[in-house]
Order: sequence, then structure tokens, then C-alpha cells
Amino acid sequence: MVRETVPFPKFVAYERVSTARQGRSGLGLEAQRKAIDDFAASRGADVLARFTEVESGRKNERPELAKALILANLTGATLVIAKLDRLSRNAAFLLTLRDSGARFAACDMPEANDLTVGIMALVAQQEREAISRRTKEALAAAKARGAKLGNPNSAAALRRAGKGGETLREAVARNADEFAEELRPVVDSLRSDGVIASRHRGCLERKWYDDQA
Repeated sequence: MVRETVPFPKFVAYERVSTARQGRSGLGLEAQRKAIDDFAASRGADVLARFTEVESGRKNERPELAKALILANLTGATLVIAKLDRLSRNAAFLLTLRDSGARFAACDMPEANDLTVGIMALVAQQEREAISRRTKEALAAAKARGAKLGNPNSAAALRRAGKGGETLREAVARNADEFAEELRPVVDSLRSDGVIASRHRGCLERKWYDDQA
């Protein structure tokens, strides 16, 4: 009797720090890396690649996360993070993650799924709208009292902030060629190891997120 070989699960790790200074010093990354490595070891999983982002959690344009999601889809791997709140508290971003087509796991919330992220997205959006509303009300009250506001364009600034930045889907579509070239060495290495079949050779030339629409 021939026994079938059960493949080990595959992970693509995503790590994030909020400032360039943290990124250079490694502050916070070591703890995230340990959490991910322990999580992978407990499940007998291989970490195929790591992507480290250095930026603000309120920005939706995250090139490293976009590349991690693309690689996860190409390899059938699971995107894994140390803490779910390290991805974003922005509703639009969380919903993009949910709809990306990639499997994901959080070390601090291993039971999280699409429904969990969807609920978190709604709560995050409500919180952000409440903060924006209270800020506008405070500015209006100060103006009514005759106070001079420091920024004469504060209302316009608030409107711009409320609209948010470019979405992850838009960022990936705009930078698809650049992402493909940066990921090519990783994918070629994984292909030589048999992780990715040769039939996926043309995948990097596709605008991956366009296929998800």
C-alpha cells in the first residue's frame, strides 16, 4: 500500500513596525518574529518568506503586504502575522484583506476568520468616524468662541483625512510590474524547490488583484 504524503503547511510571514527608527533598530520585530516562528513550529509549518513593513498603520498603501499577499496566493500559503491589530484599524484595509483571496492567520487570534475581520472592520470604521466627528465638533465650537485655529485649511485637511489614502487593491494594480520583478527571485527559488509548479510561470505577469475583482 502506498501511503500518501501530506504536505506541510506553508506560511508567508508579514511583520510591521510603525517608524523607520523602529525598523532600523529592530525594536518590536524580534518579538513578532518569535511569535510567528513559534506559531509555525507548533503547526509543523514552513515559513517560505518574510516581508517587513515600516510605515504608519493608517496608510492603506503597503507594498510589502501587497507582495506578501501575492506570494501567498501563488504558493497556496497562509499569510501569518503576530498580532491582528498590526495590520490596520482601518475598515477599508481590513475588508481588502478579507476579500484578497489569501488565507491568513494571526498568532494572537488563531480562530479569526473572514467574519471576524469583517466585524472588526465595521467597528474600526465606526471608531474612526466618531473621532473625526468629535474633532470637527471641537473645531467648530472653538471657532464659535472666536478662537483662531492654527491651520486655516483645517477643514480641508479633515476632509482629506476622512477620505483615506489609496487602497491596497489600487496600490497593487498600479505597482504590479514592480512587485512582479521584486518577487521573481523569491518565486524562482521556491519553484526550484518544488514549492511552486512551473505552470505558474506566467502568474507574475498578471495583475493579480484585477483577477480578484
